Amino acid sequence: MWITVSSKLNHALTISCDFINLGAVINAVVLDLEITCKKSHKKSNGLGNMIFFTSSLRRLVTTSAVAISVVFGTAMAASAQTVTLNGAGATFPEPLYQRYAAEFAKQNPNIKVNYQGIGSSGGIKQFTAGTVDFGGSDAAMTDAQIAAVSKGVILVPTAGGAVSVIFNVPGVEKLKLSRYTLPLIFTGQIKRWNDAKLVRDNPGVNLPDLPIRLAVRADGSGTTFIFTNHLSAIDPSFRKLVGPGQAPKWVASPLKGKGNAGVAGVVKQTAGAIGYVEYSYAKNGNLETALLQNKKGQYVTPELSNANKALATFKFPENFRVFEGDPTDGYPIVGLTWLLVSKDYDAAKAPAIKKFIQWALTSGQKINGSLEYTQIPEAVAKRVIQVVNSSVK
Repeated sequence: MWITVSSKLNHALTISCDFINLGAVINAVVLDLEITCKKSHKKSNGLGNMIFFTSSLRRLVTTSAVAISVVFGTAMAASAQTVTLNGAGATFPEPLYQRYAAEFAKQNPNIKVNYQGIGSSGGIKQFTAGTVDFGGSDAAMTDAQIAAVSKGVILVPTAGGAVSVIFNVPGVEKLKLSRYTLPLIFTGQIKRWNDAKLVRDNPGVNLPDLPIRLAVRADGSGTTFIFTNHLSAIDPSFRKLVGPGQAPKWVASPLKGKGNAGVAGVVKQTAGAIGYVEYSYAKNGNLETALLQNKKGQYVTPELSNANKALATFKFPENFRVFEGDPTDGYPIVGLTWLLVSKDYDAAKAPAIKKFIQWALTSGQKINGSLEYTQIPEAVAKRVIQVVNSSVK
């Protein structure tokens, strides 16, 4: 910053200063000019005029300095303002994204990340409309959905996880469901817990004569897509009657809950209920989870090690979309969750979103396991970071 001060005596002094040290500079300027004034008036009797002049000069320079400080202080404050990234979408990864936001903020205090779980369908809609900076979805966007995003979109896989089948059957703690019986339950063809088909799946278990109450999502949901995608993959009848989707038309008049938490709550409060939620909701809610039969014929739990086995069989194409409905190993109902990132941001948000994605796919991945989410393979994560860094403007 340059300040030029000129006196009526045609003496000019130009100085360079840092506005932070402006007080010291003011004193130096006035002192220098006072000395000049004294030299100019030493042969005259204008001492009073000189005192008036230097006093006025000091007030003038001080006032100007204050104004300059305010202007530059405001500019400095603006440059240090927090950049806020708002996101919304899938409830499946909401616990993970909340943790991401908290940990990321510790290392990047000038970037604030907000995420609200409203369901995958809502996340895609809000992202497409441009009302959020990023979306979240457990169902990979379709070609038509991608084409509807005017600023372009990158699908960023952040985690994987199991969709567990939860149940509330009095007196039953362990339940096995085969690839044959699970679709029949969710199409309403098996109506009671002591059905002979379920008894064959569970020898020695005392299944009560109790109506089966289905519990599904009330909102459009990626968790529902993962679940129905699997049932459609293993049963042509289910595919025909219900089919894969975020908000399918169920044929058995089920109970409904909003979000994973809503379905968990319905099952917990309803005797005879069975539903599906992301595994961490089942674990944290102390809900009973069924053992499901996988492609190898094994009955497996939705715990993290079995979910990792399944994810290891996934193949990631260039656009990172995966629609695997029946993995060859591990727990059979496993899906990915994606952040939906635009290719066009303003000058402040572009570097912020890049930094957040890079952090999520490196340091953030270390958090996944502690919350029962699978990690994205390192080689895939590196590819995603390269795409985001080169594509986001």
